[in-house]
Amino acid sequence: MSLLGEGLLDLAWGLSLIGTLAAFYGGWRREARWVEVARRIGQVMAPLLTLMVLALEIALLTDDFRLVYVTQVSRQTQPLFLKITALWGGQNGSLLFWSWLMSLFLFAAMARAARFPADLRPFIAGVLLLTQTFFLLLNRFFANPFETFPVPPADGRGLNPLLRHPGMIAHPPLLYLGFVGFTVPYAIVIAALLAGRRDDAWLPLLRRWTLVAWLFLSLGLLVGARWAYDVLGWGGYWGWDPVENAALLPWLTGTAFLHSMMVQERRGMLKVWTSLLIILTYALVILGTFITRTGVIASVHAFARSAIGVPFLIYVGLVLVGSLALLAARWDLLRAENRMESWLSRETFFLLNNWLFLGIAFAVFWGTFYPMFSELLFNEKLTVGPPYYNQVTGPLFGALYLLMGVIPFVRWRRTPGASLRLSVGSSLLAALGAVALAAIAGIRQPWALLGFGLCAFAGWGTLLDYALGVGARRRATGEPWPVALARLMARNPRRYGGYLVHLGVVLIGIGVIGSQFDQQETQRTIGLGDSLAFGSYRLVYQGIRQYTPATEPDVVVTEAWVRVYDRSGRRLADLYPYVLQYDTGESLTPPALRATLKEDLYLLLSGWVEGGNRATFKVFINPLVSWIWIGGIVLILGTLVAVWPRPALAPVPSEIRPPLQKKPAPVL
Repeated sequence: MSLLGEGLLDLAWGLSLIGTLAAFYGGWRREARWVEVARRIGQVMAPLLTLMVLALEIALLTDDFRLVYVTQVSRQTQPLFLKITALWGGQNGSLLFWSWLMSLFLFAAMARAARFPADLRPFIAGVLLLTQTFFLLLNRFFANPFETFPVPPADGRGLNPLLRHPGMIAHPPLLYLGFVGFTVPYAIVIAALLAGRRDDAWLPLLRRWTLVAWLFLSLGLLVGARWAYDVLGWGGYWGWDPVENAALLPWLTGTAFLHSMMVQERRGMLKVWTSLLIILTYALVILGTFITRTGVIASVHAFARSAIGVPFLIYVGLVLVGSLALLAARWDLLRAENRMESWLSRETFFLLNNWLFLGIAFAVFWGTFYPMFSELLFNEKLTVGPPYYNQVTGPLFGALYLLMGVIPFVRWRRTPGASLRLSVGSSLLAALGAVALAAIAGIRQPWALLGFGLCAFAGWGTLLDYALGVGARRRATGEPWPVALARLMARNPRRYGGYLVHLGVVLIGIGVIGSQFDQQETQRTIGLGDSLAFGSYRLVYQGIRQYTPATEPDVVVTEAWVRVYDRSGRRLADLYPYVLQYDTGESLTPPALRATLKEDLYLLLSGWVEGGNRATFKVFINPLVSWIWIGGIVLILGTLVAVWPRPALAPVPSEIRPPLQKKPAPVL
């Protein structure tokens, strides 16, 4: 497999480099034959990379420990599905997986090349092939997954225990799909700049590619948060870890890009913003891949230090300098076709929206990378923790929710002040009602009350827009509410899919605020048969057992049995928190959960003595966390609605009338 894999790798990066040169040469010289060469090479990359991935998978499945990579991420006793997913469980394999996904997007773009304007096709192919070439060169010369041992070991080390959870099996592929997906919108925008396009006819092509990438990146972030909640055992789902931040940064700029693109498409404005935001998004995708794989920043998610840091930095630098230089050279082509007519307009609010997203992105970027800069420049090791991010980004996110509540009532060009005051006034009443309900429910923290009020403010505007649209349709057609809603969304999926995304964000905000400001925590040691009273629960320790799963013989599971009652004595659930102890010396303490819409009971087994007669439990009560996952589902559904192709409306047949007969002219 080593010889086959390396041969395919050499062939792939060589062809990719040739295709890159052919694409740019054909574009600049306007020679269609070179463009066709690049297109065909772009379509060949997917089969070549697929063969490479299959070769590595066969090596993993057959325990071919001659390969260094197989030894690092697998072992003979590893379950079958973990051997398969070990493809992206280590650095070299994950880079090959990245390249393979890139080849699939490249194939899809080249297969649909006829839909792109003719002058953009060569440059789109060139940018995509350039990205493909870079990652293949990394695989060939810095992170070769087909490298072999002179003398192979008898067995491997096995997959990192943190990566054996189903969430972590799905999390990296989803993030990679989001990262790789953003290369296509970047390629389209760069192609438009290189071709000197003044018109916006290519923008509809851009939107769907962007939404697909944004969908996968959103899914990756949500699944990663759920993995952290279910596996790491610290009671939370987002710790502002550097690698988490590296995935969040392109999501922030990509979201701003989606909003900016809407203004450019509708009003011919914010063209510079649109180009700048996709350049930043692509650069942050590459930078995020860099910090995950080079070990320059310590993280539970990151791979070990490696030699690929220098080429990554060089490539990021070239991308930024080259793209920004091109943007500056084409500045005159990006002049707005219209002006802001009023500060009470949708254009103005989208511009404010962009500034806020960029402000959050800068705050996260600074907190993530400042410790690295400090160590390099001043030899000081600093840590930037959650308090910094919460204090800096919290007000900015609050302002975003405020904008989200106003935008449904704001029109393009100009909005009458009287109608806006009336609409916003109803949202303010909804916000005050939400604050009052939260206070009645026992919430006392001022920031939490303000947060709930902002969520209600944002959600009310969106729901009111839905209600008005459905009401108008029902009056016109007499359709039932569900039918009217479905047909309303089908007729304008972009608008109502986007609003559904906003509702998902509102629900996520409710879950984040509840769990951040009202979390309760305790840790106690109790004996067998004793109880622990905490919050509205009484937990009774029933016993403990140890066993080794048949599917994972390298781990010992120590599992406690805890029966949960409410304060009235009603039995609610049996929970089984456990500890995983691996023969490598590593251990994990996943929680046992009882989740409701109101709160999660999050129970950890922290230790045991006297053969299990006494055990220590750590307990969290996390209010409203379930709304984060519900909101995530709504967000994904909204994105699917927005990206779904709108059916063409059938022409209404006109009444057929016989042709009019001309009367004969009178004879004079």
